[in-house]
Amino acid sequence: MEETYIDSLDPEKLLQCPYDKNHQIRACRFPYHLIKCRKNHPDVANKLATCPFNARHQVPRAEISHHISSCDDKSCIEQDVVNQTRNLGQETLAESTWQCPPCDEDWDKDLWEQTSTPFVWGTANYCGNNSPASNIVMEHKSNLASGMRVPKSLPYVLPWKNNGNAQ
Repeated sequence: MEETYIDSLDPEKLLQCPYDKNHQIRACRFPYHLIKCRKNHPDVANKLATCPFNARHQVPRAEISHHISSCDDKSCIEQDVVNQTRNLGQETLAESTWQCPPCDEDWDKDLWEQTSTPFVWGTANYCGNNSPASNIVMEHKSNLASGMRVPKSLPYVLPWKNNGNAQ
């Protein structure tokens, strides 16, 4: 059994394609070849089923239940399941003691206490009366060259704004 297992891991071993018996494919390229050959031979692909334990195993549909019960890869997966259930029983998950830190923020309170005027683009905002710069006008800067202005309308007509006519 061990010799067969080592032999199946050899990447240079030649495997026969289940779709075309004339194809001898290296084991390292076999999965890629299966995908390509499945597309090229849809009539044969409909007659074959894929093993749930190893996608490289393409078996005639009538024999898939027998193959599943005797597949060599089944024992490896079953052993992994047994090992996982043993480890799960041995490990006890530590419960987290993390607690959310207290929140000192009150957005509603901050909203009512806000004395400054809301920001509106394109309008001049004045600083509050308590600030030393209360007489300074805050203006937005433009990156446009002098003499240029931002267009007031779009360069095209929107289909839903057809001169006020409803469609």
